[in-house]
Amino acid sequence: MRFVIDSVRYTWTFRVAICMRTSRCLRGVLAVALFPDREHAGQRLADALARYAGDDRAVVLALPRGGVVVGAQVARSLQLPLDVVVTRKIGAPGDPEYAIAAVDADGAVLLGDEGAASSEYVRREAVAQQAEISRRLAAYRRGRPPLDVTGRTVVLVDDGVATGLTLRAAIRYLRAHHAGRVVVAVPVAPPGTATRLRREADEVVVLAEPEAFHAVGQFYSDFSQTSDAEVVALLEHGGGSPG
Repeated sequence: MRFVIDSVRYTWTFRVAICMRTSRCLRGVLAVALFPDREHAGQRLADALARYAGDDRAVVLALPRGGVVVGAQVARSLQLPLDVVVTRKIGAPGDPEYAIAAVDADGAVLLGDEGAASSEYVRREAVAQQAEISRRLAAYRRGRPPLDVTGRTVVLVDDGVATGLTLRAAIRYLRAHHAGRVVVAVPVAPPGTATRLRREADEVVVLAEPEAFHAVGQFYSDFSQTSDAEVVALLEHGGGSPG
């Protein structure tokens, strides 16, 4: 494992799988909570991104919902404007949690490596998810125009990444909207995903790249769900400077 160690209060847990019908009946995986909560993770990221503090050509864009909590801390610390970029995963037929593609606000679809559905299914789901993206953007921005990313350095923040499909869709969305540079900043990601993101972004800042990766939430002591109301409040007050 590769971790960035500081004064975080660690929580140790064992994840145990009981394997029936086999002589190897017990398997344990040691996991550690690296961050007390998203706010702390955002402060840690801001420290790693200090070179962008006060840069009038830089902005922070966060992926809702939890990513906005992290992004707000980054934006405040670095005195940068804050906004959201929304992409949505397309789940497999019968298994909506298993992402097979992602779609952005323009309707552009990024397919995953393992296609598990027909093109008609993906098209239909992309339309539905694009409508949800439009709803969320309207709800979050409350009539405010989006930040103009043309020619600017975009610090793209989430609270962590597993497969990276929605984050990669966000990178491509920003490229299509002529962002000058895209800097991905996340507290935690598996090594393979981090490597893939480095091929697509101009810079990738990841505080921890653990090999034993089950889900983003395992690396937080508090990974409670962020509400839409919290996102709205953070966007109204979370940025460090006007865009």
